[in-house]
Amino acid sequence: MTKSYTKFQSRIRYVSLFIVLFWMTICAKLFSVQVFQGKTHQKTLIAQSQRRENIPAERGNIFDRNGDALTRNIAHYTLSVNPSKINEKEILAQLVSQITTKPKSHYIKKLNSIKSFEYLARNIRISQEDLKDLGDINGLHVSKKYRRSYPHGMVASQLLGYNDADGKGISGIEKDYNEYLIGTKGTTTKSIGWTGKFQNRSDLPNIAPINGDDINLTIDLNYQSILQEELNKRMLETSAKSAMGVIINPQSGAILAMSSVPSFDNNFFSEYQINQHHCKVLTDQFEPGSTFKIVAATAALAENKINLTEEFNCEEGEFDYFGSTIKDHEPHGQLNTAQIIKYSSNIGIIKIAERIGSNSLYKYAKIFGFGTPTNIDIIGETSGKIKPERQWSRISLGQISMGHEVAVNTLQLAVAFSAIANHGYLIKPFIIDKIYNQDKKIKLQNSALVKRKIANEEIILEIKNMLRQVVVDGTGSEADIPGWEVAGKTGTAQKYISGKYSNDHFISNFVGFLPASNPKLLSAIILDEPESPMHWGGQGAAVAFKRIMQRIINMDDSISPPEKKSDKKENRLTVSRQVRTENKNKSFPMSLSTIHVDKKTRVPDAIGMSLKKAIKIISGAGLKLKINGSGMVISQTPKPGKLIKNNEVCTLTLR
Repeated sequence: MTKSYTKFQSRIRYVSLFIVLFWMTICAKLFSVQVFQGKTHQKTLIAQSQRRENIPAERGNIFDRNGDALTRNIAHYTLSVNPSKINEKEILAQLVSQITTKPKSHYIKKLNSIKSFEYLARNIRISQEDLKDLGDINGLHVSKKYRRSYPHGMVASQLLGYNDADGKGISGIEKDYNEYLIGTKGTTTKSIGWTGKFQNRSDLPNIAPINGDDINLTIDLNYQSILQEELNKRMLETSAKSAMGVIINPQSGAILAMSSVPSFDNNFFSEYQINQHHCKVLTDQFEPGSTFKIVAATAALAENKINLTEEFNCEEGEFDYFGSTIKDHEPHGQLNTAQIIKYSSNIGIIKIAERIGSNSLYKYAKIFGFGTPTNIDIIGETSGKIKPERQWSRISLGQISMGHEVAVNTLQLAVAFSAIANHGYLIKPFIIDKIYNQDKKIKLQNSALVKRKIANEEIILEIKNMLRQVVVDGTGSEADIPGWEVAGKTGTAQKYISGKYSNDHFISNFVGFLPASNPKLLSAIILDEPESPMHWGGQGAAVAFKRIMQRIINMDDSISPPEKKSDKKENRLTVSRQVRTENKNKSFPMSLSTIHVDKKTRVPDAIGMSLKKAIKIISGAGLKLKINGSGMVISQTPKPGKLIKNNEVCTLTLR
């Protein structure tokens, strides 16, 4: 050991000890960082070098029964920045200005802000080329969302509803079936690259979004457009407060069109009053008036309380019923049940109701579905109201039999008449045809569902024949469409205001179906407070029904007129009935099937029809055809309704 070592021995020991302790400390720290604090530091590192972003799912779309889109999703983008992180402020401001057309200075001001976060633009449309240019700017965050669009504006808007700013359904089908439509968002993880920009990497976790399910409705877009146009037209013509209507397939319960007017455009829903957003067909209740008379008539026949030939004294139009004066709109003497329905006699139906009693009337009102929801597959339907029998007053039997003291919605009325149209089966209406995912796998599908049978087919056929005569030469003659066997019932109800029935405010309604022999379409039309004389069901609502049905049958070649009937006895009865009508100096209603009088044929009305339908209906009448032009029939010679010899030539002009 040298003197130098001895001299510095203590220092060497301290330095050596320091070095050992230093390395032990570093090792301990490294151990702590890697073992005890490893997960924490790993999260910090990932947070600094990686970013997780949500990938929005595209909302499912809604289609009509023919596959026409009722909704669309339009991609919109939101641009946001941390101004302190942007180096290319001039370039970015110029790019965004070109996209939005706002001045460049507007964005320079935002980019020079002292805030840590700024929106440059929200919910804007950006082309793919502009997206690529924006992607080259470091520090700019571009987020993509979908905004709902309704390409047909007001058409079916009340049924479809709308979404909030976050894409969540808050009204209509958009709300009721949001869980199917909304889909599941995905995620992507990006890491920072050598340029300082976040980039996708295949080795990082990515979860693809699952787009929402699509929905096919039973609605027909063309039917819906026609219904809304004609309801709006009739509402304006009659100065009514509102109008409601539904078109249904009476065999299956499928809703083909449903609307109330005034309506709204769900692209701009906030600009309309909230009471225009809901479909009054489901929500609004009213006293139906004479359309309710089918209940008492069906009950009386089903329980053998009357026979078809039995006549009732209708008191020449005025009758005292327990202190209340009951009036008919026209005076009549003795009428049988069919005539009571045809002429809509209040006095006659009350006398039928007295025969069957309150228990049977209440029972059949419930059997027809009144007072309970139809259970349609969208939310918002009211149940209607009919008081329990124990709460009836002594005049309730008569009042209810003619459609007072009972509240219904339009859909309930349509479903009840569907039971007459389809041989006696009360059906469950539905508007959702099917729901399926992006792979076309069906998740839900609806089909016809029978709730119960109203009465046997013979009874229902008699009621159907009565409804046919209402249109042939009764109160519903304005609904007649030559060649199509329209059947239906008019209704005119005084509104109950301030504790009494008003003499100035009415509900005009008509429910009809065609062809009566094999109904394909049924529609209920309601006008709220139309002006006189359109307040009568036969003058107000029936006119709208006819216009709607004419447009549909002329447009839709899948619906054919009924085959010509060859039953001579039936023809003789029809001729006799029409001769009686002529003797009463009333206008001659054209038959819905060809009528032969002394080997002559009444010319059917083909105006407005397609060539295919015109040929079928004219040829079916036993007439020869001469055709000029192409397109739709705009005129015909001889004129519709004229009696001509069999095998004469009918000339059609088309354009």
